[in-house]
Amino acid sequence: MNSLQKYILLLLLGLSTFCFSQEKSEQSPLAAILKQVENKFNVKFSYADETITSVKIKPPSNSFTLEEILNYLERNTKLKFTTLSSRFIAIEKQDSIVNKTFNLQRLDEVFIQNYLTKGLSRTIDGKVEISPQKFGILPGLSEPDILQTIQALPGIKSVDERISNINIRGGTNDQNLILYEGIRMYQTGHFFGLISAFSPYLIENVDVTVNGSKAKYGSGVSSIISISNSNEISKKPESGVGFNLLSIDGFSKFQLSKKTELQISARRSYTDALITPTYDTYFERVFGNSNLGSGQYQNPQAQLRQDERFFFYDTNIKFLYDIDKNSKIRANAIAIFNRLDYDVNTDNQLLTASELSQKSYAGNISYSRNWSPSMRMDAQIYYSNYELYGNNIVSSTTQELTQDNEVLDIGARVDFLKTVDQNLNFNFGYRFNEVGVSNLEDVTIPTFRRFIKEVVSTHAIYGEAEFKSNSKNTYGRIGLRGNYLEDFGMLLFEPRFSFSQKFLNHFRLEVLGEVKSQSITQIIDLQQDFFGVEKRRWQLSNNKDVPVVKSNQFSVGLNYKQKGWLISAEGYVKNVIGISTRSQGFQNQFQLVNTSGNYSVKGIDFLLNKQFKNLSTWLSYSYSKNDYDFESLNNGEEFPNNFDIRHVVNFSTTYEIENLKISAGINWNSGKPYTEPATNQFNSGSIVYNTPNAKRIPDYLRTDVSARYAFQVADDVIAEVGASVWNILDDRNIINRFYSRDDNNAIIENNEVALGLTPNFSFRLTF
Repeated sequence: MNSLQKYILLLLLGLSTFCFSQEKSEQSPLAAILKQVENKFNVKFSYADETITSVKIKPPSNSFTLEEILNYLERNTKLKFTTLSSRFIAIEKQDSIVNKTFNLQRLDEVFIQNYLTKGLSRTIDGKVEISPQKFGILPGLSEPDILQTIQALPGIKSVDERISNINIRGGTNDQNLILYEGIRMYQTGHFFGLISAFSPYLIENVDVTVNGSKAKYGSGVSSIISISNSNEISKKPESGVGFNLLSIDGFSKFQLSKKTELQISARRSYTDALITPTYDTYFERVFGNSNLGSGQYQNPQAQLRQDERFFFYDTNIKFLYDIDKNSKIRANAIAIFNRLDYDVNTDNQLLTASELSQKSYAGNISYSRNWSPSMRMDAQIYYSNYELYGNNIVSSTTQELTQDNEVLDIGARVDFLKTVDQNLNFNFGYRFNEVGVSNLEDVTIPTFRRFIKEVVSTHAIYGEAEFKSNSKNTYGRIGLRGNYLEDFGMLLFEPRFSFSQKFLNHFRLEVLGEVKSQSITQIIDLQQDFFGVEKRRWQLSNNKDVPVVKSNQFSVGLNYKQKGWLISAEGYVKNVIGISTRSQGFQNQFQLVNTSGNYSVKGIDFLLNKQFKNLSTWLSYSYSKNDYDFESLNNGEEFPNNFDIRHVVNFSTTYEIENLKISAGINWNSGKPYTEPATNQFNSGSIVYNTPNAKRIPDYLRTDVSARYAFQVADDVIAEVGASVWNILDDRNIINRFYSRDDNNAIIENNEVALGLTPNFSFRLTF
């Protein structure tokens, strides 16, 4: 029998297993079963031919999840199935895996597969893993969006719908440590925060840790979001191209040799050449309440023309080189760019010319080596640069305003992992980083210039022990991190722990805790900075009026999982000290106050999820009480946090049948607090306000739908069509309310409105 005949035979066997009876009594070759599993779950098995040649077993049920199939195969073949990544699974004989700990990628044990939908998993150490390559579908998204996806998780929400302002358990976005290939990213969004700046088509894995983080991670007192591309050389090349109503993109993974691979992705908007309904809705959302959209520079006695040119792009390249079976080198670079040019003209005169740009450039080189079967080393050096630049010229006065905020972050790390046995690991290492932040304000008339540059260097040493029982029922991790801030002579100790215990077959208890700190935050000098579009700027702590932010958090959770049901509840307390009023975005009597204080959150996150063969539906509810404590504000009494959203509810359903995926969801939350002006006002000057944050804006309600369909158009070419509608009922949701005086000195109410009905459409080819 020649190779072609063998292939056809295996294909027919796999097809028959997939399409016909789920309870076949006859045995089938393991090779045919593996082929079926690869096609169904988009995974690849790696094995030596002699390992499976003579193995025949009864096929598993078609209703099994991937995790259940792997467990079934292990029990019935006496082979070891090890997940290397979200796509690759290695198969070995049981006796061949002894003392080969580091010849395979380590993966945290998963105890909940398809958490909410396909491609989401929850591990026994408390974090959530997202695999975009296996991702199902979520309401309102025609394509996967990493930072939109994580908002489906309880306790995570963007109060103003921007992914660049994600609030996790009441924290501000700058309190999230967002890593791309181990590099801290200071810009995360396109369209000034409405869509993710990370293309999902090269991303292999996203880890989200809200509490109980590993000791090797510093900063980010609210969460860690770690994004990484595939770290293994693929078996064959893969490419794809696509477009939606905002941008076009493409990616490619191809092998330069057996030991090297190049991964490339690029995306660019075409909004500077073609206007779509999606662009119009996004533009109105971002610029409607800004100085640009409000027409501040308009001349009411002239016929005006407003011209804007907006575009964005991102590109990423990763190089993989396997030196030998024990040593690897990886190099990565990423660029993110947004630019807006906005002019106001009369028929014969330019009134104003405005420019706003936001860009990031980052890269790293990493080296890993297995020094022995029980000792592994990982080392990395990285560079990250971010700049936000704004320029405005008013021709009638020849006034020019320039604002610039730049961050330069360089660092190095070395990590060691020591395996004592199959139950116990030790992880320890050293990290250094130096962050420089500069802020520039330059005005020509009247002449004013302010330039401030600050630098903070940090050394960190950490150690951690991790235990897993043979049955995987018990998991524990405890670690300690020491941070030395060289410029302040400050030493901070940060303990972390994670404990998980399975009991009564279907229950699992989780206990998580951590102490963390960070020396960089985002502030708002004035609400009209950078035209009110991207008004937050990065600033370093100075250990004086901008202190180092510190936090402690503790949570207890209980999970129940059986027969497609998942019930999860987690209660937590979180305290953050050293926050600046300038980082909180006050738009009341505290807008120009510069002082520091604390906030504390108590809450519970609840999830009910039921999964059928083709249907997954879930209901999540989060309750939290988030209060400020500023000694010098509000007579020292606590008052609600600007991000105090007491109640958040999400109900969603996804349905998948063959190549069709459909999803619909409803999002509701109670309104955020605001401060109302007092009845008695002075005739001019500052507005007199009542008790801070004593009122709340109306509740928020949004309904989203989406669908995707995949079909084969040629050999090895798959097409996918996607469509979505965000806020299909076009509800008018107010997400912020503040007050100002008009030209007649009257107080006016300003309401910032969320996205209205926003359609999107996408088309992709993968080959």
